[in-house]
Amino acid sequence: MTVKTDSQSTSVANGKRGVRRLFEQRELSIFLVVLAAALFLNFASPNFKSAANLTAIVLGLSFDAILAVGMTVLLISGGFDLSVGATLALAGATAGYAMTKLGASVPMAILIGLLTGAIVGVGNGLLIARVRVNPFIATLGMQQIVRGAVLLLTAGYGIPNLPDSFNVMGQGKFLGIQDPVWVMLVIVIVGEVLLRRSRFFRQSYFIGGNERSARLSGIGVERVKIINYMLMGVLAAVSGLLLTARMGTASVSAGMNAELRVISAVVIGGASLAGGEGSVLGSLLGVLLMALLANGLNLLGINVYWQTIVTGTVLVIAVAADAINRRRSGG
Repeated sequence: MTVKTDSQSTSVANGKRGVRRLFEQRELSIFLVVLAAALFLNFASPNFKSAANLTAIVLGLSFDAILAVGMTVLLISGGFDLSVGATLALAGATAGYAMTKLGASVPMAILIGLLTGAIVGVGNGLLIARVRVNPFIATLGMQQIVRGAVLLLTAGYGIPNLPDSFNVMGQGKFLGIQDPVWVMLVIVIVGEVLLRRSRFFRQSYFIGGNERSARLSGIGVERVKIINYMLMGVLAAVSGLLLTARMGTASVSAGMNAELRVISAVVIGGASLAGGEGSVLGSLLGVLLMALLANGLNLLGINVYWQTIVTGTVLVIAVAADAINRRRSGG
């Protein structure tokens, strides 16, 4: 008969607690859901695992994943941005207008696009942090302003025939993988590391968790919020420039409903609308799950208009689940 020593019992108990903590991690839960969705689609449609389809999924999600990095930071700090889709479109439109109408070089056009996103982000940040406008009202109003600017710049028709030297950054490949995917991977990795290791970005967790306590502890809340919104604007511009280059035209409809998809994905990935929680890795998994849902609807021949309904439903379920979890934890 074998008798367990105290050290063995402690090791077993610690192992059980470790396994329990592992399965309580939101990222693992989302990963398992993503895996289940992928397995289902693999059996439901023979086209799912084709190289062309998998490439299309990864390429398609790369634009939303870039937005999700900035949105994760915002939700962690207790904010969000409904103008990201419009900012995405405006960045592409300003770059396209600069090249086709003003004769700007490609590097200058890219700089103009990035600067456009930064200006929109700073505008949102000032309204929310300094003027104390509610983020929903501020960014919803900015969305309408920016969409109007896109229509004015493009005359409502878009800006086609962009130079190949610009389009290559959205259509080129490195090691057989599309360039936007590489850009997305770099931004996701950098974002994950900064949120976990950077003292500045860690402040967003304190602000989102308890803004008053963050102020009393000496954190420059207004400065952090403005920089976070500026970062969101720049990342929206990066996504917009890549998407514009991918299509070879600045489209007036670019980024439509992107804010809903991205917020849904980030909340699914573990970020809380109440602030103080979230990770870039979880948000990436949320984006992947949303991409699989959209791809599955297409492969199964379901009407494309159902995608909007599914996106809205997923957002409602994710927000409701977040509210329930916060009540259970006493938040």
